[in-house]
Amino acid sequence: MSTAAVPQTSKSTGPTMPELRVYNTLSKTKEPFAPLHPPKVGIYLCGPTVYAEAHIGHMVGPVIFDTIKRYLTHNGYQVTLVVNITDVDDKLIAKSRERGVPMSQIATEMTADYMANLKELGVNQIDYMPRATDNMDGIIQFIQSLESQGYAYAVDGDVFFEVAKDKSYGELSNRSTDQQQGEGGGAAARKRSPSDFALWKAAKGDEPAWDSPWGRGRPGWHIECSAMSHRILGETFDIHGGGLDLMFPHHENERAQSSCCHNAPMVKYWMHNGLMRAGNKGKVGGKSDRDATTESVAEQTEGKISRSKGGGGLAELIRKQTGERLRFFLLRTHYRSTIVFNDEALAEAGTSLEAFYRFFDRFDEISGTSFYDLKPVTRRSEGDIDAGQDPVLEEVHQLREKFFAAMDDDFNTGAAISVLFDFLRTLNRHIDQSGLGKAADPNSPASATLRTAVGVLRELTAILGLFMRPAVQTTGGDDAEAELAGDLMSLLIELRKSARENKDFATSDAIRDRLAELGIALLDKKDGTSWERTK
Repeated sequence: MSTAAVPQTSKSTGPTMPELRVYNTLSKTKEPFAPLHPPKVGIYLCGPTVYAEAHIGHMVGPVIFDTIKRYLTHNGYQVTLVVNITDVDDKLIAKSRERGVPMSQIATEMTADYMANLKELGVNQIDYMPRATDNMDGIIQFIQSLESQGYAYAVDGDVFFEVAKDKSYGELSNRSTDQQQGEGGGAAARKRSPSDFALWKAAKGDEPAWDSPWGRGRPGWHIECSAMSHRILGETFDIHGGGLDLMFPHHENERAQSSCCHNAPMVKYWMHNGLMRAGNKGKVGGKSDRDATTESVAEQTEGKISRSKGGGGLAELIRKQTGERLRFFLLRTHYRSTIVFNDEALAEAGTSLEAFYRFFDRFDEISGTSFYDLKPVTRRSEGDIDAGQDPVLEEVHQLREKFFAAMDDDFNTGAAISVLFDFLRTLNRHIDQSGLGKAADPNSPASATLRTAVGVLRELTAILGLFMRPAVQTTGGDDAEAELAGDLMSLLIELRKSARENKDFATSDAIRDRLAELGIALLDKKDGTSWERTK
């Protein structure tokens, strides 16, 4: 099959940097996107604390910001994406004691698990993944700077940030002074105010510790991100991302530390994604999946999926559902909305993807070219087409513009995916009306229109990180079970085929309907029948 790019004729290069608006949590409004040092863009996303295996909630931010980087890059920006790894923390220390192994071993194992899951979901745009333990010198220097400027104070080996010294504290999370609380426990008695928070914690017993001007100890959670983002992205950078549950206290504290240390804003745009919760509010794409803007941060945080509420087993979930289905599922909802996670929603995502897979098979049959072998256009300014008098290509041009309008409006991937379904309808209608089939003349105008249109579809799906490699069949279990299930399904498909050939449609329909009740869909194609799990 050919691996050549689909030929396209440029219609208009347009502006190098199109109008893009981003919702800034700090200002609570959508603002024009204007990077500090265009075309360079710096993005920092808070990553995981690696004390246990990743769950599906850990993938929300990485998938979203991987897509955001793809889109910004497509628009001509030079993007640096940083996702940190917290590998020293109370939870890691507790897990180390529980398992009787070094904290570093747990962190290494769980980081490997996290990165393997990122790969399966197509997250490959991260440039730096700094670890807290590799940045201890920078963290200590950062704290020393805050202390020397009067923003921090040491007590018995602990160092605290004095919140009262930062007059803008609370603006990000919209909290008043009496709503601000730092760490409790033994540290509370040593603080000047309950709202002060730890920058450095004195070592206790045999827990991991590092030498510092205040004695042996380890950093607080918030200071790690301030130090690492500063080292890689500078004093002020463009975008800081993370879940809504991190807005307070984590991001509020990061912002205070960094702005006070450097006498400059830490971030220009604060972007917070909605959280994931288990529920039965309806299928993906319904209003229930997009109504998080009416929920408070507290409501979303209360219902979010976490390890304490049964979240986990992401590797197994990927094996059953495939990484592509999970990525598609996460992008079907606008990033600021709550994502309702349930079996029905995942089944809906799988059914939706099948429509694309069927079209790819159809295109392959007609053109002799695999959709996956097409090289997508990598710049927005280069990808438009000259429709001429072709009504199909004019419709494709309009759909492309509609896709970009959705993404320009605060990275609305949900609306952008809706455009992709419109694309499918347009392309399938063109094939049907033109009578294109396996024996189609590759030099006919109808074939040329199809190739050009599919090239645009390839461009848009690549921006979302979808369909980058051939689809993987879901297993639903271990290898032996998957092999047995495959053999049994082949037998049932053959029996159904035989029944249809003998015009025994009652038996044929009974096999299909019973399998549907069991959560298995039969997909009839020109080259045979395949199947997939829907539950």
